[in-house]
Amino acid sequence: MSINSEAELEGMKRAGAVVAKALAAMKAAVKPGVTPAQLNDICGEVFAEHNAVSAPYLEYGAPAHAFVSVNADVVHGLPTDRPLEPGDVVKLDVTPNVGGFVADAALTVVVPPASKIAERLVACTEAAFWAAMKAAQAGRPLYAIGRAVEREVKRRGFHVIRELAGHGVGRAIHEVPEVLNFYYPNNLTKLTEGLVLAVEPMVATKVGRINTRTDGWTIGARSGTLTAHYEHTVVITQGRPLVLTA
Repeated sequence: MSINSEAELEGMKRAGAVVAKALAAMKAAVKPGVTPAQLNDICGEVFAEHNAVSAPYLEYGAPAHAFVSVNADVVHGLPTDRPLEPGDVVKLDVTPNVGGFVADAALTVVVPPASKIAERLVACTEAAFWAAMKAAQAGRPLYAIGRAVEREVKRRGFHVIRELAGHGVGRAIHEVPEVLNFYYPNNLTKLTEGLVLAVEPMVATKVGRINTRTDGWTIGARSGTLTAHYEHTVVITQGRPLVLTA
C-alpha cells in the first residue's frame, strides 16, 4: 500500500507495534528445550491482548499464529513440538492483521551456545537489511534495495536465497511490488514516498535450491545449510525509511 493519510499511518504503526511486542516476547523465550509450538503460543497471547489475528491464517489458512523455521528451513515453518537444541538457528516470522492493517517482520535467534558461523550469518543478514535502508529512498529505483542487500551478503561471504523476496504490504500480506534481494537492473520502478514495503534479506551458508517441505508450508534449503531471515515493514520517505516494526 501507499500511505495517504494520518489515519493510515497510525493504523500501520499499531500493527507494527504488535509485531515488535510479539517478536520480543518470542525471542526472550528461545532456549534449549523450548518448542516452536510454545513460541507460537506466546505469539498468540500477544495477538489476543491487542485484538490481532494472524494475517497468514486469514488470507491463506495457515494453521499458526507465527511461523518458526529452524536451521535449513528458511520461512513459513509450521511450529512443531521438537524441542530446540543448543546451536539451532531459529527464524521467527510474525504477521498480524490489526484492524485491517498488516505489518510483517522477522528475526533470527541462535539457541546458545552459537557457533561462529551462525553468529556471522545472523550478523550478515541484519547488516544486509540496514544496508538496504541506506538505499531505499523516494525517487531511487527499486533495484537499489536488492543491490545493497546482495553487496553486503557477498562481502561477508554468504549467499542470497534468490528464489525468495520481499514485497509490498499494508492491507494484505503480499502486495506489489516484489522486492528482490539481488541486483536486477531491469527493474526501474521508482520508490515513492509513502510506499510500504516488507524488506527481508534471506541468506544461506551454502548455494542451493530451496523446496517446500512435506507439510506444504515450510520452505527450506538442503540439509546441512544454515539460513537466516531478517525483516521489517518500512515506509519509504525522502530520507531514511520509517521502520514500523522495530
